[in-house]
Amino acid sequence: MQHIKVADLMTDEVVSVAPETAFKDVAKLLAQYGVSGLPVLDDEDRVVGVVSQTDLLARTASASQPLQEGGAPAEPPTARDVMSAPAVTVRADETAGDAARLMTRRGIERLPVVDEEDRLVGIVTRRDLLRLFVRPDSEIRRRVAEEVLAQVLDVPLGDIDVHVVDGIVTLEGRIERSSQLPVLLRLVEQLDGVVAVASHVTARTDDTPTRAAGRAGHALMW
Repeated sequence: MQHIKVADLMTDEVVSVAPETAFKDVAKLLAQYGVSGLPVLDDEDRVVGVVSQTDLLARTASASQPLQEGGAPAEPPTARDVMSAPAVTVRADETAGDAARLMTRRGIERLPVVDEEDRLVGIVTRRDLLRLFVRPDSEIRRRVAEEVLAQVLDVPLGDIDVHVVDGIVTLEGRIERSSQLPVLLRLVEQLDGVVAVASHVTARTDDTPTRAAGRAGHALMW
């Protein structure tokens, strides 16, 4: 089955800064473009860090311009001084689901998207990933019927009824073997746009191993 890739959702026009970009200029760019963070790139467009509103606020709260020797004020901070590094990035060919899990695990709002050489090719945000959950019910139903039931599990047409309302999938009918039931549930849950699955599918044949058979096998050893 095909999953939506990060490349399908990312924005490829990205505002970025260099490590030497002044603190004030970074703040202006964040405000001008209404974004919460900017990737920091080296001379070869590789992502070396990310500078966010949180980084700037933390610096502002803690900095009280120290004086250098002789009473001269210290050099103003740059993106390199305040950025978070190493940057948390994602590859363009990774699935949108993987990107969403990474964002949740790291507690971040956006991910720079990089190629095989860690060069910036785009950016993906939480808002981009939310588009996964506004997919039409008709499309989800089609994918369950065609990709999961027909192509993967080889279930005859009409054996299982598929109903989808607001991303919630309800399955009713019979499948050939009981071992297929958890596979069916897992595959449907992994489809892009599926919020939840209610399965009322039963099996014609119980092909799961039984403990009784295992005990009988041990008994023959005596």
